[in-house]
Amino acid sequence: MSGVEHGSRRHRLLVLGICCMSLLIVSLDNTVLNVALPAMRREFDASVSGMQWTIDAYTLVIASLLILAGSTADRIGRRRVFAWGLALFTAGSVLCSLAPGLHWLIVFRMVQAVGGAMLNPVAMSIITNTFTDPKERARAIGVWGAVVGISMAAGPLIGGLLVDSVGWRSIFWVNLPVGLAALALTLRFVPESRSERPRRPDPVGQVLVVALLGGVTYAIIEAPAQGWDSPPILACALGAAAALGGLLFYESRREDPLIDPRFFRSAPFSGATVIAVSTFASLSGFLFLTTLYLQEVRGLNALDAGLHMLPMAAMAFLCAPVSGRLVASHGPRPSLLVSGVAMGASGLLFAAFSAESSTPLMFTGYVLFGIGFGLVNAPITNTALSGMPRSQAGVAAAVASTSRQTGGALGVAVIGAVLASGTAGGADFATATRPAWWIITGCAFLVLAVGAVTTGPWAHATALRTARALDPSQPSAPPGPPSGPSGPPPGQAHGPRPDGGLPPAPGPAPAG
Repeated sequence: MSGVEHGSRRHRLLVLGICCMSLLIVSLDNTVLNVALPAMRREFDASVSGMQWTIDAYTLVIASLLILAGSTADRIGRRRVFAWGLALFTAGSVLCSLAPGLHWLIVFRMVQAVGGAMLNPVAMSIITNTFTDPKERARAIGVWGAVVGISMAAGPLIGGLLVDSVGWRSIFWVNLPVGLAALALTLRFVPESRSERPRRPDPVGQVLVVALLGGVTYAIIEAPAQGWDSPPILACALGAAAALGGLLFYESRREDPLIDPRFFRSAPFSGATVIAVSTFASLSGFLFLTTLYLQEVRGLNALDAGLHMLPMAAMAFLCAPVSGRLVASHGPRPSLLVSGVAMGASGLLFAAFSAESSTPLMFTGYVLFGIGFGLVNAPITNTALSGMPRSQAGVAAAVASTSRQTGGALGVAVIGAVLASGTAGGADFATATRPAWWIITGCAFLVLAVGAVTTGPWAHATALRTARALDPSQPSAPPGPPSGPSGPPPGQAHGPRPDGGLPPAPGPAPAG
């Protein structure tokens, strides 16, 4: 393998680097696009809802297909699905750069999203099966989270520079060299792996998930223009409610469900889902409001707007690996609590103290939000995978990723709807966004509350019971102290830890 021994530490780090490249282009795509929204809006003469759809068409498709991609990768091979995802995402990026109008851009963003859905959950599954030691895995997840910080830091700067010098279409060119390089390295170095007991396809569950997420998102985005009592909005809301009821009824009776309801018997897993939705709803809403405010109210160009957001991105980048080490040594509780407080304080500055009217206060809000977001990613992923057999790593990781994307879609939909309603009523930008900042603040404090509740001894006992239900061969283990460097080796039983950490449950070695 060109001097890289399979299974060696060097090989594991190389696989981590390849997986992080996929995360980089997916995350970079979102942050770059936010800076380009005003330029797109001017060229296409688009409304606020049109700008929402350029973001939400992407996140909605990804959220709808992530679990399918994760279970398919477990079944037919993770490297295969990952490689196809890289190829499709790169091709979708080319199409987006050639879009002749807003509607075509939205369609091509959906094509891009189909490829993106094959990347993050499958990459996390590859990492989970590559790094089998709990502490080493937590550090790898910390690096994974740091890549999100890199994209936050680089995205606004790269996007601003490209938009101001070449034009907004060039933002999609960034994905081409990274995507092609990651594809070549994947085919050369990433080993194939699949679940020993893969799940069967679940087309009914997949259709219900699409109907649920699509109905909710469409209703929220279009309601300000069409009215909450208009027939299309009511039909979408009722359809989404029916899809939710059908999903709960059907999946609980299926032998191999798309979403195994038993996962949610684990309080840490359920908590990670809620925290992911809340966090990414806050992030997407924060970026949406900030980008429009800096360029359309303050009159900054795209590059200057990107520079203004740099403090937030830099703190996210610096705090992500710190959070990975904290999770490895002290469990997820400290990171989650500090994250909730920091993001909540940031939202409060804008909601109650009009931080946007004072540059020092505004930058303080950006720094606090960056700290909170940087700390939250590692505990979300670690907690979502805790207690889950490695044979179901793809599905578990996909649920966590779906929660992130669902939160992102809902954040843009809700915050954009609040902004559209306020400006339609004649309010200025600052007044129209005040309720939106309170929503962001509420989401952040929800992270704090749920993080406190789902990282204690009771919560970890539910995770252990869930792990045994998913894998009856798993031995029971009483609570014990955190495993240090001399703790149990990978694959040996680990019990829940009183500090909030729960090492992933033992499982069969990955095939291939």
